[in-house]
Amino acid sequence: MQTGSVTTPFGRRPMTLALVRRQTTEIKAGKTAEKWKVFRDASAAMVPLCLQSNSLAVLDALLTFYPENELRHDAQMIVFPSNAQLALRAHGMAGATLRRHLAVLVEAGLIVRKDSANGKRYARKDNTGTVESAFGFDLSPLLARSEELAVLAQQVMADRAALRRAKESLTICRRDVRKLITAAMEEGADGDWVDFENMYVALVGRIPRAPALLDVEAILEEMRMLQEEIVNRLETHEVSSSMSSNHAHSEQHIQNSNPESLNELEPGSRKMPEAKVSKPTGGGSGPIKTFPLGMVLKACPTICDYGQGGSVENWRDLMSAAVVVRSVLGVSPSAYQDACDAMGPENAAVAVACILERANFINSAGGYLRDLTRRAERAEFSLGPMIMALLKANGEASLRAG
Repeated sequence: MQTGSVTTPFGRRPMTLALVRRQTTEIKAGKTAEKWKVFRDASAAMVPLCLQSNSLAVLDALLTFYPENELRHDAQMIVFPSNAQLALRAHGMAGATLRRHLAVLVEAGLIVRKDSANGKRYARKDNTGTVESAFGFDLSPLLARSEELAVLAQQVMADRAALRRAKESLTICRRDVRKLITAAMEEGADGDWVDFENMYVALVGRIPRAPALLDVEAILEEMRMLQEEIVNRLETHEVSSSMSSNHAHSEQHIQNSNPESLNELEPGSRKMPEAKVSKPTGGGSGPIKTFPLGMVLKACPTICDYGQGGSVENWRDLMSAAVVVRSVLGVSPSAYQDACDAMGPENAAVAVACILERANFINSAGGYLRDLTRRAERAEFSLGPMIMALLKANGEASLRAG
């Protein structure tokens, strides 16, 4: 500091070790800083510095009593205005308010008191008019902390920009979730949309009136997870609807393209293989047909790559391969077990094989399988449309047994 010694406060104001540290802070020789830039940095960092607007008004007034534009290491940086002069330059601030905010600036480490023996503020000059010693407020901590204040100001501005971006992202995500739920309800898509809406309302209700960055980021993350779950549910519904449409179109094409094919399904002629009925082992509402293994493998040839030795010879091989595929697709063991309970183990394996064939078009294999499981429990699901659509996609236009 400029006096080269530590002074204690006048009167009943206590001395603290923090005041000692501030008075013994070294300033590098030749260091300078533009005083109004330092002031702007302190203003930007007022929150982390625990300052108020009146504190900044007092600091601004103090700086006007420093005649130079630059704070310099070798300059006299003690200003000694009276409270009346300070109050006048602080826009007529009341005396009690002025004293309180001077104490705030001292506590924040932006200024240091240099009190005289009687507590008065003044300067003692030599014969040439040069100030030999002064008592008042030392501004040298502003110079000593100029880099720190600049970093604080940049961090505050960065946090403010991040908060603005997070708020914008949350606003867009809220809009998307709200409109997706509304569209799903209005168009009758499968799903517990009332529950989704309740989750959305609960998330919105948790947004504080004046949120901090961490608050917004936490809620944004949960809102994005909710959006992802909704999109997965809608994509599952879309894929299921597409498969059903392809099956209906395939049946119509087979029936209309060759009238003679109708005779082939008459009794006594060559028939399409019968599908066996499989009863769910759990609480399913009704039986689900199990299709011939050969037809399943023609519709879902990729599953063979996961069988023992790279092939599937029987139903046991298919179920073993499905367990491997379940892990590859990221389907949880509980989701697969629920499917086995609802459909039967053979049909659950077929469902996994079908999902594997369509893996590039399904974002969440686990969510898709759970949706099929719920539909199977309501007796609203059949493997037929999925197998028929995949047979058509794989070029199996003819379904007659050879």
